[in-house]
Amino acid sequence: MAKTVAQGLFSDPRIAEAKKLIQDALKDHKSHITGVKPANPELKESYDQLLKRVADYRGGALFYNYIGSGIGNGPLVELADGSVKYDFITGIGVHYMGHSHSGVINATIEGALQNTVMNGHLQQNTASAEVLELFSKAACKNGALVKNVFLTTSGAMANENAFKMILQKRAGASRFFAFEKCFAGRTLGMAWVTDKGAYRVGLPKTLDVDYIPFYCADDHEGSIKLAVNAMKKYIGRYPGHHAGFCMELIQGENGSWVGNKEYFEALIAVCKENNISVFVDEVQTFARTRELFTFQYFGLDKHVDVVSIGKNSQVCATFFTDDHKPKPGLMSQTFTGASSQISAAHYVVSEMLSGGYLGENGKIEKLHARFKSNLEKINKKHPEKLNGPYGIGAMVAMTCFKGDEAKTKAFTIKLFENGVLSFMAGGGNTTRVRFLMPVMVTEEKHIDEVCEIIERTLSAME
Repeated sequence: MAKTVAQGLFSDPRIAEAKKLIQDALKDHKSHITGVKPANPELKESYDQLLKRVADYRGGALFYNYIGSGIGNGPLVELADGSVKYDFITGIGVHYMGHSHSGVINATIEGALQNTVMNGHLQQNTASAEVLELFSKAACKNGALVKNVFLTTSGAMANENAFKMILQKRAGASRFFAFEKCFAGRTLGMAWVTDKGAYRVGLPKTLDVDYIPFYCADDHEGSIKLAVNAMKKYIGRYPGHHAGFCMELIQGENGSWVGNKEYFEALIAVCKENNISVFVDEVQTFARTRELFTFQYFGLDKHVDVVSIGKNSQVCATFFTDDHKPKPGLMSQTFTGASSQISAAHYVVSEMLSGGYLGENGKIEKLHARFKSNLEKINKKHPEKLNGPYGIGAMVAMTCFKGDEAKTKAFTIKLFENGVLSFMAGGGNTTRVRFLMPVMVTEEKHIDEVCEIIERTLSAME
């Protein structure tokens, strides 16, 4: 069978031997990272100087004093001061495979061997074709019609592309619906969708968005009625002006608030009655429930028009139905992803589909149950300091000190110092601490160790 020069390169035994040597070296050095470890005092001065240089050049200090050394072992990561910490926020949900994952490194090496650093609008390599097919088939497995996939380099850009498609499809309509306290990104467009005023101070207005109350499990029927009535009120006020509804099915930035199938279906029914496109933003939720897509978890497959993914997927993407296909000229990007990034995407998503992570008895559900059980035990021992947990699957959150924002921030800083990375979510008196586990490398023993550090940190705080 005829083959290309590239196929000969990729199958060259010297490449296989080189990858083996890299993996052997990696395994040897990773073996020294076995648990949380304090910083090396001899590295303190140089590390402090490095932190200062980073702050000076980027125009502000980092949230945590975190600069990685370049190696880790599963959920553990080494910093440049020699300390080792549990990474349970994973770059706000990007490093689902943890640190120094052998399979991901192999995939990125294969990507790096390709002739270009970046794939783009005019030039895509064969790996892009494979990723497009993998993504499309996975999204449509239960009857969804979002078979078209446009790759991009960030979640915010995937959302921008979704908004452009919808605006073109619904030309003449320019308003959008979104949920209260939603997060869609920080580009000039997405800053006006994200329901947080501080993210758009000084920015010119780009989009008109009407916000709908998110689902409240404590008032199932009431919250459905409230949201539907709010939609109908806005539609009555601006008849024919709404192009789409941007839906986060689980609100991550707000603290892992989980929606409801019946609630979403009621809102989607109003959308369909009024020619409003249904857009599901899965940049944070992708691959974090027992289904690969969260719209699949809620059984909304046949209702979605446009879907965006990011973070866990490594390369980001916008999915869309045939009737939302953009006209020539609307969509074009110099970069749709690095060659190594696209190879990693194929590896990670393939692993998620075949590695026992999904389903009612999959790893995601088991890890969530373990994390939930541990936090519930801490809650019983320290009810005045911890409430919850909240969330679903790989998205876990808790409330500390009754949601006090200042105390919660102090807790996350102290937790970082003690060896666990988390992050804040929500705000004001409803602030939460959230965790986005690196599911591909996390074991139950890791969750137990993290929760022991959580409890120790809480106990030491007043």
